[in-house]
Amino acid sequence: MSTAASVRSNVTNNTSLSVQPSNSAAVAREKEILDSYPQLTAPSTITGFTSTLTDEQQKILVDFRNQLKRAGFTLRLDDASLLRFLRARKFDVAKAKEMFVACEKWRKEFGVDTIIKDFKYEEKPIVAKMYPTYYYKTDKDGRPCYYEELGKVDLTKMMKITTQDRMLRNLVWEYEAMVDYRLPACSRRAGCLIETSCTILDLKGISISSAYNVIGYVKEASKIGQDYYPERMGKFYLLNAPFGFATAFKLFKGFLDPVTVSKIHILGYHYSKELLKQIPAENLPVKFGGKSQVTDDELLLNDVGPWRDPQYIGPEGEAPKVFDI
Repeated sequence: MSTAASVRSNVTNNTSLSVQPSNSAAVAREKEILDSYPQLTAPSTITGFTSTLTDEQQKILVDFRNQLKRAGFTLRLDDASLLRFLRARKFDVAKAKEMFVACEKWRKEFGVDTIIKDFKYEEKPIVAKMYPTYYYKTDKDGRPCYYEELGKVDLTKMMKITTQDRMLRNLVWEYEAMVDYRLPACSRRAGCLIETSCTILDLKGISISSAYNVIGYVKEASKIGQDYYPERMGKFYLLNAPFGFATAFKLFKGFLDPVTVSKIHILGYHYSKELLKQIPAENLPVKFGGKSQVTDDELLLNDVGPWRDPQYIGPEGEAPKVFDI
């Protein structure tokens, strides 16, 4: 990622790399979709969200948007989007702007705005068997639940049929599908703005060697999530954490933001009771201690949730699938 100095230089000297093209149709389309689902978050004691802004935060938000408009940006300037960048940078406008500009530059270079229709991950049915990742229904707060079975990863075999670049493009495809389709549908169902996911990372069967092999991908994937999709993590559960994992986490959690730490729950091998506090039993697969009878193949390929229910699908349309079953 560019340093702060290089980002500022790019904004000044190479505006075309970061500033969004003027597109009135895209702006109108964005507004149509935003107007179709709730934009206020659920009531909370935590400030900085669309339903809990202080007067000072509201002023900062207006200033932030005005600065971005003057810089030529026209998309993703809604309150909820800008507040995620502001929260990620403690409402420091200069730092939030730097982050936003860097994100827009990356989106243009990576082809994010068209990745949903451009990227075809034909090998996913095979890759999914070696590195299972999938969305399945929602938690008690209405968030989409995302599962990742890291303990089953077989990177050596995966690299024979795909590449790390294609895996990362699939990750971005899934982020965009979540933002553009899953979250709007979940918001309509919940009756309030849903802008985060509930992630369940299963470490069952993980070994030191498999963890080492996948660390490069995990590092790049984490960077994408942190830098370009800020404030998208609602809850994060690590299941079947090996002995000593929780102790190791305590050593470096002091370097993490307290809000982030509060979202992370490290669970051992007896996790069902804790998981069921967040996810309804009927929404949690039996394999994780719930009551939802669903096969591994169905979990991997069907992408079940409100985004498949016609009553919650809006003008954005039904969520696409990265491949046809």
